[in-house]
Amino acid sequence: MDIKVTAPQIVRGDIGLPYSKSISNRVLLLNKLSKSKVVPENIAICDDSEMMRNALSTLNGEVNTGAAGTATRFSLAYLSMTPGEYQLTGSERMKQRPIKILVEALRKIGAEIEYAEREGYLPLNVKGRELEGGEVELSGSVSSQYISALLMIAPYTRKGVKLTLTGNIISLPYIKMTLSLMSLYGVETRMVGNQIDVPTGKYNPLSYRVEADWSAASYWYGFVALANDADIVLEGLDNVSIQGDSKVVSLFTPLGVATEYNDGYVVLRKCNMVKKTYEVDLTDTPDLAQTIVVVAAMKGVPFKISGLQSLRIKETDRIAALVKEMRKLGYVLDDSEEGALKWTGERCSPEENIEIDTYDDHRMAMSFSIASYLYPGIKIKSSEVVTKSYPKFWEDLSKVGFSIE
Repeated sequence: MDIKVTAPQIVRGDIGLPYSKSISNRVLLLNKLSKSKVVPENIAICDDSEMMRNALSTLNGEVNTGAAGTATRFSLAYLSMTPGEYQLTGSERMKQRPIKILVEALRKIGAEIEYAEREGYLPLNVKGRELEGGEVELSGSVSSQYISALLMIAPYTRKGVKLTLTGNIISLPYIKMTLSLMSLYGVETRMVGNQIDVPTGKYNPLSYRVEADWSAASYWYGFVALANDADIVLEGLDNVSIQGDSKVVSLFTPLGVATEYNDGYVVLRKCNMVKKTYEVDLTDTPDLAQTIVVVAAMKGVPFKISGLQSLRIKETDRIAALVKEMRKLGYVLDDSEEGALKWTGERCSPEENIEIDTYDDHRMAMSFSIASYLYPGIKIKSSEVVTKSYPKFWEDLSKVGFSIE
């Protein structure tokens, strides 16, 4: 469904954010491996986590993880160690996203995985069995989800796993999130430099409560940055978090948003600290890129954002998508440097009736809704894509005065 979004100039309200899907998907797997009878609290209600639940409940046959990258990678690792025969597949976009790096790593520790169609991509035929473990190398420069998938099943191999990460390690906070949760469930790991040692062991059942999603919070930072006046309460957040995207607090201070921490919630307000130029490396937090690009450009702040290598293989090629859609708004971005996006202030004529393509990417839809401050009535196509991570996004916008038609 296509919708038109118009923003109010004053934004006030209390928002109950969705729960973290990154934590939810890890906890669902760890909970399953621990054979716990206790259901974790606050598991995210979204497409990605639903796909993860379904994969973990499959005994044999086809497992379809749709467009869920995290669920696909985690499920492949889980199925490879779970007795049975499976075919793992996904959406057409998921079939274009590379998975060879993880397949090779799992084969190295004893997995039986074959490509059903094209080398390096879904669908995959998996024959689950006990894995040997041992020493394995894995690129740290493509996706931290491959690394987390391997780490979480490593204790259930015969020898444990000694993992060496090669290249530049991206999204390190997500790897640390995984190790932290593994420790909480009873398996102590050791990470020194680019090497992670995981011993054999078993996860202990426990009661776990998932925190609210800092990635979802980032869009509200964008709205506050562009509103004339704002006072937004975001429930379920605290100043201590295992989510890397909690860095959104410091990343948005130079874009004019102040954060006040309280017990179990934060308050966002405007501040007068907007920089004249903005330069940041998002190697650890690439999911914040689209929001920062839209906000900085809308505020007229030239920027250079680096550390974006992984954006090429997300739900869409997010770098190409940003360049194309921002041009519709009249902003000419430069993507000539690999893994970086720049805006020098160069403008072109915006389109008359702006329609934003979302490319089956939830973050494209949510980040470009922020542009409704400067472009009232901006059309967001296929708005339903937000169900991947934040199903009530448009409903929450309506609550605080946005017009959604």
